[in-house]
Amino acid sequence: MSNDNLSQDSQAAGGLVQPEDNKFTRWITTVISDLGKNGIFIALVAVVALFAVLTDGILLRPQNISNLVVQNGYILVLAIGMVMIIIAGHIDLSVGSVAAFVGACSGVFAVNMGLPWWLSVILSLLIGALVGAWQGFWVAFVGIPAFIVTLAGMLIFRGLALVVLGNANIGSFPEEYRALGNGFLDGVFGSVKPDIFTLLLGAAAIIALVVQQLRARAGRAKYDQDVEPALWFWIKLVLIAVVIGFFAYALASYKGIPVTLIILAALVMIYGIVMNRTVFGRHVYAIGGNRHAAELSGIKTRRVDFLLFVNMGVLAALAGLIFTARLNLAGPKAGDGFELEAISAAFIGGAAVQGGVGTIGGAIIGGLIIGVLNNGMSIMGIGIEWQQAVKGLVLLLAVAFDVYNKRRAGHS
Repeated sequence: MSNDNLSQDSQAAGGLVQPEDNKFTRWITTVISDLGKNGIFIALVAVVALFAVLTDGILLRPQNISNLVVQNGYILVLAIGMVMIIIAGHIDLSVGSVAAFVGACSGVFAVNMGLPWWLSVILSLLIGALVGAWQGFWVAFVGIPAFIVTLAGMLIFRGLALVVLGNANIGSFPEEYRALGNGFLDGVFGSVKPDIFTLLLGAAAIIALVVQQLRARAGRAKYDQDVEPALWFWIKLVLIAVVIGFFAYALASYKGIPVTLIILAALVMIYGIVMNRTVFGRHVYAIGGNRHAAELSGIKTRRVDFLLFVNMGVLAALAGLIFTARLNLAGPKAGDGFELEAISAAFIGGAAVQGGVGTIGGAIIGGLIIGVLNNGMSIMGIGIEWQQAVKGLVLLLAVAFDVYNKRRAGHS
C-alpha cells in the first residue's frame, strides 16, 4: 500500500515538474534551431567583432563603415542576380566581363558622345539586357550548359570591352553619373552632424522591422502554427534593432546615406518580394529543386531560364555603372574577379551547389562577409596573396558546411 502511495506521489511530482521541464527544453531547442537557421548572420557578426578587435576599432569607425558599403556595392548587386542563377541550378562566369563592357559603353555614351547622363545609364542597362538575352538564348533554347555559355561570354565581352575602349581609359564622367558610386544623401534637414534625416530613416527601418515581425508572429499564431517563445522573439528583435541603429548612426556621423546603399536597399526589397511572394520566384526554386518534376508540373523552364539571364545581364550592367562611377573611369581592367566575388557571396550566404536553395538576404550577408574580410585584412596590412587565400578557405568551408548539413539531414 505504501509502495502504491509512493508511486502515486512520484507520478504526481513528475506531473508537476514535467511541464516546466518541457517548457525549458522547448525554449532551448528553439534557440538552438534558430541559431542554426541564422548561422550566416551570426558568422557576419563574429567576423565583424574579430576584425574590430584586431584593427583596434578602426573597422567600426563611421568613415570605414560608409566605405564598406560604397566599396562593395557593385559586388552585392551582382550577388543578388547570381544567387537567383544558382538557385535555378546554373552559374554565370561572365558578369565581370559584362560589367566591364557596359562600363566602357557608358563611357562612350557619357564622355565621348556627350549624351545626358540619364540617357547613358538607360542605354547601358539596355545593353546589359541584350547581353543577358544573348546568353539566355543559348542556355534556355539551345540547351548549352550555362557554364560553357558564360565562360565563352567572359572571353567575348572582355574582348569587346577592350575594343570599345581601344585599350585606353575613358573619363571623367558627369557629376550626376558619379553620384551612382560616390554620392551621398545628406543635409536634407541642414548640415547638422549626425545627420537627422539618416537617423530618421534608421528609426523608420527599426519600426518597420518590429511591425513586420509582430504581424508575422500574430499570423502564425492565428493559424495555430508554432511560434517561438516570446522572450527569444524579443531578444532577437532588440539585437537586430541595435545593429540597425548603430549602422544608421555611423552613416549619419559621416556623410549620410550612400546612393549605392539606396539602390541596393531597393533591389533587396524588390527581389525579396519576387523570390518569396511571386509565381516566378516559386518557379525558380522548383526548377532548381527538380527540373524534370518542374517541367512535368507545367512550369515553362526555358522561359524562366531565359528571364533569369536577362535579369543577370541588367544587374551586371548596373554593377558596371556603379563601379565606373566610383572610379570616375572606364578602364580595361574593370570587372576583374567580379564573378568570383559574386559566386563566393552566394555560396557563403547559404546557396546550395545543386540548386534549389538560397536567399537574397543570405547572398547580401555573404557579400558583406567578403567585404569585411577584404577591408579588415587591408587595414591590418595583410598582403593580397594572403587575402586571396583566406577568402578561398572561407568559401571552401562554407560549401563544406552545406554538404555536411545535407548529409546529416539525409541520415536523419
